[in-house]
Amino acid sequence: APFLYRLFSEHPKFYGRIVDTIRLILPFFADFQHEVEYGHILLRWRERQSDRVFHAGQAADGMLRIFALVALLQQPERDLPDVVLRDEPELGLHPYAIEVLAGIIRSASKHVQVIFATQSVSLIDRFDPEDIVVVDRPARESVFRRLNKTDLAEWLDQYTLSELWEKAVIGGRP
Repeated sequence: APFLYRLFSEHPKFYGRIVDTIRLILPFFADFQHEVEYGHILLRWRERQSDRVFHAGQAADGMLRIFALVALLQQPERDLPDVVLRDEPELGLHPYAIEVLAGIIRSASKHVQVIFATQSVSLIDRFDPEDIVVVDRPARESVFRRLNKTDLAEWLDQYTLSELWEKAVIGGRP
C-alpha cells in the first residue's frame, strides 16, 4: 500500500498504468483507497459501482498476487530492481490474467532481467522458445539449457511449446 501511494503521489502516469492493467484483469476494480489508518497506509480498494471499501483480507490470493506483480513490473523503469526473480507467478490467476501477465513480463524484460520459474503450460505458450530456459537435474545437478527455435522448428510446426514439454521433448521433467 505505501508503495502504491508513493506511485500515486510521485508518478501518477505509472500509477494510472498499474490501475488500468489491473482493470483489464479485474474489470470490477475501480481504484486503490489511500487512507492512513493507525499511522499506516493499508491495502484497500473500491469496486466499480460501489462505495464499499475492501481490505486485503477480503481478496482472493490471485487478486493480491496480481496487485503485487502488476505494481512490481510496471513501476518506473529507473526504480526496477536489477533482477526480478519469482516462483510460479501464475498461481491463482485466471487464464486471461496469465495472458496479460505474460505481456507485462515481456515489457519489463526490456529493462531488467526477469526470471520466473513455472509449471504453467499456459504461461510458457505465451513466450518464444528463446525466452525459455529449461532446467533438468541429471545426477542431482541442475543443468540449464536455453531453447532454440531453429532446433525445434519441425516440432513447432505441429505442436506448441507446452505440448512439447508435456511430451518430454524439451526436458524440464521432475
